[in-house]
Amino acid sequence: MMSDAVSTANISSRPAWRSLLWTIPCTALWTGLIYSVPLIPESGFAALAVRVFVHGLIALGLWIGLESTDLMPGQRQATWLAIMIPFTLWATVAWTAAINGAFRISASALPLLPAAILLPLVIGVPLLLLSKRVGQLLDAMPATWLVALQVYRVFGAQWLAFWLRGVLPALWAVPAGTGDVLTGLFALPAAIALAAGTAEGRKAAILWNIFGIADFAVAITLGLLITPGPFQLIVLDLSTAGLGDYPNVLTPAFVVPSSILLHALSLRQLYRRSRAEAARH
Repeated sequence: MMSDAVSTANISSRPAWRSLLWTIPCTALWTGLIYSVPLIPESGFAALAVRVFVHGLIALGLWIGLESTDLMPGQRQATWLAIMIPFTLWATVAWTAAINGAFRISASALPLLPAAILLPLVIGVPLLLLSKRVGQLLDAMPATWLVALQVYRVFGAQWLAFWLRGVLPALWAVPAGTGDVLTGLFALPAAIALAAGTAEGRKAAILWNIFGIADFAVAITLGLLITPGPFQLIVLDLSTAGLGDYPNVLTPAFVVPSSILLHALSLRQLYRRSRAEAARH
């Protein structure tokens, strides 16, 4: 207990903005690199590396979080498998479909990409927000984890690089890329502020989550409005049709809905912490 208090004090004593001193230069360097060497994002290797790393972090964090609960060993294992197996299958199906061109506009008369975004949310949000077992897990794991994890959103800088290269229209790439980068950059400051255990830190994390979800809402809406298909209302000289190709399509087909689910879990966790704290007082 004492070590936890000391650890929290050490974390909270560091100004949250200091994390930006290294995340901003790293993000700028990455943006410049993929702008100068288009083969990096086009090869799909960077997307694969990031997703495998994040997938591993989620699997590890889930297991460590379950170890902190009062669940029996068999229950922990069953819960871990009940979450990771569908999550891994979902990632595999999305990846396979993307490689095979299933999300291209010409591949089907049905809008498969919007379905790939919305269907996991329709299924996943109620399950994750209503599950008692998930609630036990959220109560046991640090609230900072789900916030800091989304630092990977800085890789959304690729949309800005594509815009600068004239590959994507500014109407979509600038708000989508800027929103992603800001969400990723402020993930660590929000997590550090949250670690202080103050009401202000909790509010900062809530606002960060809302901003991250709003970023996706803007990107999805604009994407539907300007991409050729049944929802298109705006015709531009430069199309976003290339977003349906591998590896770019993995972002709307998997990263977007999975990140929204992480935001939903974080908000549920923060709500539960606030309610528990209010009950104690």
